[in-house]
Amino acid sequence: MNRMKCIISYDGSRFEGYQIQKEKRTVQLELQKALTRIHKGTEIKVSASGRTDAGVHAMGQVIHFDSPLSIPDEAWQKAMNAHLPKDIWVRHVEAVPECFHARFDVVKKEYRYKVSLSKDFDVFHRDQVFHYPYPINSEGMREAARHFLGEHDFTSFCSAKTEVEDKVRTIYELEISEGGEELVFRIVGNGFLYNMVRIIVGTLLEVGQGKKQPKEILAILQSRDRKAAGKTAPAHGLYLWDVVYDDN
Repeated sequence: MNRMKCIISYDGSRFEGYQIQKEKRTVQLELQKALTRIHKGTEIKVSASGRTDAGVHAMGQVIHFDSPLSIPDEAWQKAMNAHLPKDIWVRHVEAVPECFHARFDVVKKEYRYKVSLSKDFDVFHRDQVFHYPYPINSEGMREAARHFLGEHDFTSFCSAKTEVEDKVRTIYELEISEGGEELVFRIVGNGFLYNMVRIIVGTLLEVGQGKKQPKEILAILQSRDRKAAGKTAPAHGLYLWDVVYDDN
């Protein structure tokens, strides 16, 4: 068997998330359908670096699968894209050692969240950018963002539906950039809890509006209380941007 690693992009607008769900259109389902066609009806299962929710997009999601076929990497890419719908695109394929695992070998992930501050609603990007037409104090948000850096218990910044018990995670970078009327939140960490990025963004936007003060972030983290943090930002502004693995 050959283990293949793929980097894929997808527009999450018309998916009910990444993971297979009964009678729902998901990214994993479409990937496995495409691979099953390539393998003449033999079911091929894929593993991903992690799930994404309904409406969430990906620029650099990583998957792996095992195949008995010996096909050059570029040919794999062409074959998969030929069988996939147009809202999924395979960007890169390579053969990897059998010990590689798309989920368990992740060292860090990068997410980005896009916000439009324009007063005018852009109907053509309604599913790709969160429209937030309010005055924003960018410096206040950047001051607040610094409090997230390092290792913290993120109980206050994850959904009550989060099943994992260990909610300690490390944030390496959290940057907020501006270009025209768009804000982009870039966050890099060793792992993320359910809705964690969206709640961090929602809280920072409340800081930007003066509803919360930058210095409150540490107290919110320490409270371990979801109600202390801000609202969850909508899914459609979120992108899984990059997944990093140890070179070894």
